[in-house]
Amino acid sequence: MATHTEQLTHTGRPAPAGRAPSQAAPAVRLRGLTRSFDGRTVLDGVDLDLPAGQLTALLGHSGSGKSTLLRAVAGLDHEVAGSGTLSAPDRVSVVFQDSRLLPWRRVLDNVLLGTDGKDAVERGRAALAEVGLAGRERAWPNELSGGEAQRAALARSLVREPELLLADEPFGALDALTRIRMHGLLRELWQRHRPSVLLVTHDVDEAIVLADRVLVLDGGRIGLDLTVDRPHPRSYRDPLLGEYRERLLAALGVTEDRTDHDPAPTPTPTPVSVSAQAPASALTPAVGGPAGQEAPTDQEDRQ
Repeated sequence: MATHTEQLTHTGRPAPAGRAPSQAAPAVRLRGLTRSFDGRTVLDGVDLDLPAGQLTALLGHSGSGKSTLLRAVAGLDHEVAGSGTLSAPDRVSVVFQDSRLLPWRRVLDNVLLGTDGKDAVERGRAALAEVGLAGRERAWPNELSGGEAQRAALARSLVREPELLLADEPFGALDALTRIRMHGLLRELWQRHRPSVLLVTHDVDEAIVLADRVLVLDGGRIGLDLTVDRPHPRSYRDPLLGEYRERLLAALGVTEDRTDHDPAPTPTPTPVSVSAQAPASALTPAVGGPAGQEAPTDQEDRQ
C-alpha cells in the first residue's frame, strides 16, 4: 500500500436549493481518503457515500482504521499524513465510548456546554427529557450510572440538532442489559430526528440490530457494504438475521465452530465482538462532546 504525505482536504457539504430528494447530495462523501501513521497506511484510498438520514454501522478489527475514519469525518484530522477529499455537514456531533461529562459541571450545564441563545436552557431540558433524564438536570456526573451518563452524552449531541451524528463505540463500556436499552433509545432518537449516523462498533450483533447498512473496513478499504433489509424493531433472536451475521463474520475472517450438518446458529442477546474490548477513545472532543472524566464503571442503568 502506498504511503501519502499530502494534507487531507476537508470541505463542508454544500446544500443546493431546489434539488429533488432522489438527487440530494450525500451527507458524507469520501474520495481517495488515505491516512498514514509512521509510514504505515491505515486508510488506503477509501471511497464512500453516506446518504442523508441513513444509520450506518462500521465494523472492523482493532487497528483497522475505524476511529481514524471517524476522526477524519469529524474534522479532527489536524496535520494529517494523508490525501483525498472529504465533504461533511457543518453541524456534526460526536458521542464517544466514555461520556466525557465534566465532573465539576452539573448534568444540564454539561449538555449546554458550547451552546448559546435565549432558548438554550429550554432545549437542554427538552433533550434530557428525550433521553429519559427529566428531573436530573441538577445532578452531578458522579451521581449517574453508566447508562445515565451515556444518555446525558446523547442529550448533549441532540441539543445541537446535528445533521451528522458520529458514535465511536458509545455503548462499549456498558453492561449487557443497559447496552440493549441504549440500542432502543438510539434507534428511537434517530427515527425522531433523522440525522445521518455513523456508528463505529466491534459488535456484529449490535450493527445488525441497529443499522440499515453495515460496512466492514479491512486492509484500509471498505471490504463489504451490506444492506440489512429487515424491518424494525429487530431482535437478537431473529433467525432471519443469521445470514447477515454469517456474512459479516466471514468478511471479518471469523468462522463459527459448527459442522456442515449443524443448523445455522440463531443470534442470541450475547454480543459477538470481533476483538477484545478496546480502551476508551483518546479522541479530542469535537462539536458534540467536551473532554472530561473517565467512563463510568459498568452499572445497570438506574433509569
